[in-house]
Amino acid sequence: MRIFVDFDDVLCETARALSAVAQRVFDKNVPYEEISVFDLRHAFSLSGDEIEHLMDIAHEIEFLEQLAPTPGAVESLRLLHAMGHEVVIVTGRPAYCHEGSVRWLRRFNLDFPEIIYLDKYGRSKPVALPGSPPVMTPDQFLSLSFDIAIDDSPAALDLLAALNECRILIYDRPWNREYQQRKSMRRVFNWSEIIALASARQR
Repeated sequence: MRIFVDFDDVLCETARALSAVAQRVFDKNVPYEEISVFDLRHAFSLSGDEIEHLMDIAHEIEFLEQLAPTPGAVESLRLLHAMGHEVVIVTGRPAYCHEGSVRWLRRFNLDFPEIIYLDKYGRSKPVALPGSPPVMTPDQFLSLSFDIAIDDSPAALDLLAALNECRILIYDRPWNREYQQRKSMRRVFNWSEIIALASARQR
């Protein structure tokens, strides 16, 4: 099977790390469980300049490289690969984050996943920076096929809903608990559930 896996808050604990940054840099005390919306500007009550500064920090190589993995994610990716599945990381990070993304994978000896940079949120510039991988538009993305897709972002889940024959897994996070899921979607709470579903679908 071909499996779409999101990076931030599916493979690694990005929101928890950014919550700590917001408290340290801006004195905004918003614990992870209180991040009720995906838009961090509103979640942390930041000004325009503050959210830009936060995103600058979030996209630094050192920040990305040191993110803690989501419990079970690293072992599960290795297991999916060993089971013969094609794992593709599809991220809404800017393409200039590629080096930090690759370093995170290398840190855990995950050398097999392809990384696709997808403009999930309409933020990417039309022309990629020199040396950066290409960024896929939503229309281009919808020409691809996946058997399973795992994401946490409401906007990304809306995009995934247009894929045919794809089982969509909502990785449970505080900011997606009010999301109205479609029939093709199922909420999962950990990587053990994902492995069980992938094993069942493979039979």
